[in-house]
Amino acid sequence: MIVAGIGCRKGVSCGQVVAAVESALEPYGLSPDSLSGLATARMKSEEKAIIEAGNALRLPVFLVDGPAMQMVSLRSLTRSTASLSAAGTPSVSETAALAAAGQKSRLLGPRSVHGPVTCAIAVNGEEP
Repeated sequence: MIVAGIGCRKGVSCGQVVAAVESALEPYGLSPDSLSGLATARMKSEEKAIIEAGNALRLPVFLVDGPAMQMVSLRSLTRSTASLSAAGTPSVSETAALAAAGQKSRLLGPRSVHGPVTCAIAVNGEEP
């Protein structure tokens, strides 16, 4: 399972989210077709662009609860004071991806920042 975790500011567009996902995958030689889904914090459930991006990419969007993100926060590679303040986790995109990808998941690298959107790629323990 490969999951793209999404963090964003309010009011981003679907195109910005899709572009962030594609850019985050590129260094790893992956495409959106490689993904099992997108993930974000449940508190972002009203952010239409993330849901629209899932539809555009034909991927489910996993809404991850705060406690699940906090459980994997020690595996996060980024520490954002904004994310800690707003969501109680060091990186929404990284911890959402880790939590959604499964118990033995790991990040391929730190989140990438694409303007108002962050994206992190996590794989479960069985992926290369």
